[in-house]
Amino acid sequence: PHIVDIIKNKEINLIINTVGDKQSAVQDSYSIRYAVLQARVTYFTTLAGARAACIGMANIGELQVYDLQTLHKSIKSELPH
Repeated sequence: PHIVDIIKNKEINLIINTVGDKQSAVQDSYSIRYAVLQARVTYFTTLAGARAACIGMANIGELQVYDLQTLHKSIKSELPH
């Protein structure tokens, strides 16, 4: 079966799709991206992006969320006047 069929059948939860041959990859990438968006499947187009996501998932308990306004204020207050 084609990967698009596997996506539509909800048999996959994560896709890392890197391209090698530009000619054949364009059409395949479009159909994969479309299917991924429709099925709401997590999708990465680079190994660096996928690696960063894996590191984040491995450290999910240690992550902290900051709102940008507070972070900006703290950085601004540390800058010399």
